Order: sequence, then structure tokens, then C-alpha cells
Amino acid sequence: MNEPDWLSAVPRLSIGHLPTPFEPLDRLSRELGGPRIWVKRDDCTGLATGGNKTRKLEYLLADARLKGATDIITFGAVQSNHARQTAMAAARLGFPCHLILTEQVSWKNRSYATSGNVLIDRIAGAEVMIVPPDAAAEATSALTSRLTEQGRSPYLIPAGGSNATGAFGYVRAAWELLGDCERLGLQLRHVVHASSSAGTQSGLIYGFSRLGREVRVTGVNVYHDKPATLETRIGAIISTLAERHGAIAPPRIHVTDRYRGKAYGLPTDAGLDAIRMFARFEGLLFDPVYSGKAAAAMIDLISVGEFSGEDDVVLIHTGGQASLSVYDNAFTS
Repeated sequence: MNEPDWLSAVPRLSIGHLPTPFEPLDRLSRELGGPRIWVKRDDCTGLATGGNKTRKLEYLLADARLKGATDIITFGAVQSNHARQTAMAAARLGFPCHLILTEQVSWKNRSYATSGNVLIDRIAGAEVMIVPPDAAAEATSALTSRLTEQGRSPYLIPAGGSNATGAFGYVRAAWELLGDCERLGLQLRHVVHASSSAGTQSGLIYGFSRLGREVRVTGVNVYHDKPATLETRIGAIISTLAERHGAIAPPRIHVTDRYRGKAYGLPTDAGLDAIRMFARFEGLLFDPVYSGKAAAAMIDLISVGEFSGEDDVVLIHTGGQASLSVYDNAFTS
């Protein structure tokens, strides 16, 4: 597929390993007895084990450069995949990076705050501040003031890189995925992925619609206590994308809340089983927080006939394997 002018016109820094691989999972598909499963390998985007945030950072950091930023500030939970990718992208581009990480996950592991993503953050040279959730706003204000007083110009990236600027990375991903399917002669009808901060899902929904294709995007809620909160955030980002890049028909937003478990960041039995299954049938690693719960959703949705009548279905692997070491006790308990 030729890249449309409205897509190529948006400023972007090429820092990801794109396009990512698009692979069939034939052994697992036969085992499950449903449609052929394809995986879009956004765990292969680069930046220290990759992940979906890299696509967003290509646009966010381009915007930071255009605005003359000197420093990058972003946010996330302690084991944030977004923070790790931001730290690495900032290092590659020469931006000092400041991470405000909140203690919002009750997972008990002696290395939770020192290993996994946090270890990579520090290796990348990021300034890491770990604070209680109710202290994040104060920490951000103090950091912004300190940098400004030093004559610096900080650029704030929201959690997950999920605003309309970052979400444009998944508008482009929609175009890339349609091209993958076109080359293979596949009819793309259904995409499944882990959904949390809304940027990935909103970008995909807007992108498919703007490109004139009807594709159902099912977001597997892994974060929000109320899925309606996620749906509202997705709708708001799509509205901003439409204002900036062209109107689309009112979108249908599909979110499932059946696979989140007790809370964000806490593994589920189904998620752990899915991680083992994808590893043992396909040699793929997922994580217990995001992609593993999406993998569990894919297995269950096939088992209940959600995709009956479809030949192919796509799972977007959003990454997250860097956090596996701090969940080792989930696999041994």
C-alpha cells in the first residue's frame, strides 16, 4: 500500500525497527482449533526489548525537537514499559530523561523496584524517582520548576505516550498492518491487543477508519477499574485525531474487561497459562501485566466462538518481556 500524503506529512523520527514482523502461529492455531492466528510483533520495535510505545515515541520526540525541548519527563508505574522505552529513545537522541514512577501495583517481589524495567531505566541514564501515587503531581511540579530555573525546557509525555500525538504511531501501524495483510492476500477483520492508556487502540481505530477499512479492534482492558473510563479516553483521543488529520464516521469502540483480574499489574492464572502456551507452542514470550492478558483473551475468545466464520485473526504483541524477572514468583508459586 502506498503511504497517503496525510500520513507522511506528520513529523516523525525513525527510531523503531519498522515494519515489525507479521507471523502466523500455526501450531497454536491447530491446537486451539479456531481461525489462523497471526501476531504483529511489536515486541520487536527495538529500544531494549521493544514494545508498542516505540511507535508513539517516534512522533512524541519529533514534536519535542520541533518545540525546542531540552529534557524529557514522563510517567508510569514502577515497572513501566513505556518509561523504559522512553529512557532508551531519549538516550539515543541525546535528551536527558526524567522518570516519575508511581507505586501503584501491590505485587510482592524483592526486586520489583530494582530489576526488570527499572534496571534498564537506570542503565540508560534516566533520572528515576519512585513515589507514592498521590505524590506524583507534586514531584512533577517540583521537577519542572527545577529544570526551568536551570534554563532548561522540559517536554512532558503522558503515561503510556497516550495523547493524539503519540497515538498517531498506531495510525501508521494500522496502515502498516493493512500492507502486511495485502501482501499475503489476507482479509483483515479483527485485531486484539492489550489496552491500557488508550493510545494504541485509539490510533488503530482511527487509522483503519481513515484508510477506509472496516476492522474490529478489541482492546483487552488491563488497567481500568471501570472499562467505561478506557472507552471515554479512547473516544477523546480519536476526536482529537479527527480534528487534526481528517474526519471519520463515529467509531465503534470495543473493550472487554473479562481478563484484567483483581487489579492492574497482578497476574491472572489464565494469563500465566497463556504465557506458557505461547512459549511452548510458538517460542514467543509475553508478560503477565499486558500482553499475557491479551494472549489469554485470544485463547478464550477462540474457545467461545467469537471468531467463528473468520479465517484469520491478528494479535498485536505489545511487548513487556523486560518485566518478567520481577514476576518470577508468579510462575513458581
